[in-house]
Amino acid sequence: MNRIIKNILPFIAALPFCCAAFFSPMPAMADEYWDRKVSLFDSIPVYREDIVFLGNSITDGGEFNELFKLENIKNRGIRSDVIDGVLKRLDQVTDGHPAKIFLLIGINDVAHNLTPARLADKYERLVKAIREKSPETRLYIQSVMPVNNDFRRYKTLTGKEKTIVEFNKLIKKIAEENNATYIDLWPYLADKNGKLYRRYTNDGLHLTGAGYKAWTAGIKKYVAE
Repeated sequence: MNRIIKNILPFIAALPFCCAAFFSPMPAMADEYWDRKVSLFDSIPVYREDIVFLGNSITDGGEFNELFKLENIKNRGIRSDVIDGVLKRLDQVTDGHPAKIFLLIGINDVAHNLTPARLADKYERLVKAIREKSPETRLYIQSVMPVNNDFRRYKTLTGKEKTIVEFNKLIKKIAEENNATYIDLWPYLADKNGKLYRRYTNDGLHLTGAGYKAWTAGIKKYVAE
């Protein structure tokens, strides 16, 4: 019996490290991905004639050059990013004083259980920074997109529908107070119940090809003007 205990002790001692390795990769991978994308953006500057799409994974997944058939669009979306993350890397965009910025950010902050007021505080700080650093840029502030929790994929967004609606009301006010154009994306993406159309998503949050087509069709006039 003593020999058996002696043999399994090293295995028991290693369990915490095994568990840590099993449960921790997602945050580490997100951080590593953020760092890789930021280092890439450092090497491809933004210029005055550019149209920049700035945001998180929803932006990250869009092939906007092809969707709009424009070569001067730059995608500055990073998977899992939050408002503070965009603020931290904002100089990569504003230093180039681009012609336009299309901002879409905030759903990951909603998932962190922040109140609409707290979300708005963070958002306003970001918008004011954009205005201060590149006042000549035309800023288009897009509403946080609807979600569809029927997929039961993202537990941190369960029950957050009202928060998103209230947050969007505050985002619209921030846009109006900071000389920015507010774009409500819900008429293009939400069904009659205020949920992201099932045909536009496969997980209740991110967009499929049909979703990207609907989104970009809705904002095409702002890109072209």
